[in-house]
Amino acid sequence: MESIRFINILRLVMCQNEERSKKLGCSKQPKSKFWKEQHKQKRTWQLTSLLSEMAAVPARLCYLFPNFNFSLLKPNVLSLRSFSPSQNYYLRLRSCKCSSTAPVSTTTYEFSDGSSEVELRLNIGGLEIRSSRDILVDTNDTSLAIRVLRPGSPITLIETNPLFDRIKPSETIWYIDDDQLVVNFKKQDPDLKWPDIMESWESLAAGSSQLLQGTSIYLVGESTEINQKVAQELATGLGYTPLSTKELLETYTKQTVDSWLLAEGSDSVAEAESAVLESISSHARAVVSTLGGQHGVAGRADKWQHLYAGFTVWLSQTKALDEDSAKEETHKNVKDGIITYTNADVVVKLQGWDPAYAKSVAQACLRALKQLILSDKKLPGKKSLYIRLGCRGDWPNIKPPGWDPSGEGNATPGTQDRELVADI
Repeated sequence: MESIRFINILRLVMCQNEERSKKLGCSKQPKSKFWKEQHKQKRTWQLTSLLSEMAAVPARLCYLFPNFNFSLLKPNVLSLRSFSPSQNYYLRLRSCKCSSTAPVSTTTYEFSDGSSEVELRLNIGGLEIRSSRDILVDTNDTSLAIRVLRPGSPITLIETNPLFDRIKPSETIWYIDDDQLVVNFKKQDPDLKWPDIMESWESLAAGSSQLLQGTSIYLVGESTEINQKVAQELATGLGYTPLSTKELLETYTKQTVDSWLLAEGSDSVAEAESAVLESISSHARAVVSTLGGQHGVAGRADKWQHLYAGFTVWLSQTKALDEDSAKEETHKNVKDGIITYTNADVVVKLQGWDPAYAKSVAQACLRALKQLILSDKKLPGKKSLYIRLGCRGDWPNIKPPGWDPSGEGNATPGTQDRELVADI
């Protein structure tokens, strides 16, 4: 009876996701002819044997684990870790009310992105600016402040840190055109299209689409609730399909995961979640929240092969009081290799949790993923190749077609430790 139930779960989930894909435009990644032939008989065997023997994953994996640093309040978040450039992208007349200790002007701006430059136009009519010497444009590679100089306190027109991406501050040009202040910036990465001048939830959501290239996102961590809340925010912002392995399992078994755990144990739940993840691993443009704790797939190192199909984000609660302590804690986790979540591509540290701030955590996730992909723009294509070859567990050192993990034993790809730092 147990085998029949697991088989039905997998079949129902696959049918449900096929139907959802048609309705929401969630497309599948094509698989190679080789993979289809090789796994035709294997899938039948997996179903009839309750998916008890999955292809072995490598014992030692590369930690593509940038340590990004953010700090947000309520909760505190410590995040440790294309468009055609030939066409202009315009952002029309946005209202900008910037925070500063100096007097602030509520103004509007226009923004456009060319191939290697971005242009900002600020309305300065009515400010009685007599010459360019009344304007102060202060930039570095990640921030911008524009002020009107006045006796006493200057008036801040716009102040943003960070910018959407890095610029070359020494090549900044600005001038007054009638009632507008025009500022031109040279981008450090001319291939990256900027949706806006500043990095915000809206610009990150819009800009991440060009970077992710349809690659799905998987959220792992100690809390199922946190994974679900943040996944919903990410899916809404990106226009992706939100999927929850907890909801899928409970829908088709007609019981809660907690009662399932009590009745049959964590091994049974992990096997079922593994089947669900296999069925959705070839779908693009999805944000998948997984079961928290050690009873799910993410808590078991030998069941990550389908999580590697997308970018994995570890939402980690911490008692660290500052960023340095959180970073040290994460490095220790990676070094010890005890916590399987350290297999994730990025980690977001949370000091406390409040569902009202799920969007803030989602924004930290997008920023970390943006910097990860900018550090290696081939990653989305590599994820796609991994899916087409059948999610064999050979991430990140993908083996040639025909490689059989069961015949080779546990593979040992070389580690590739990377550390990136980004500050809000």
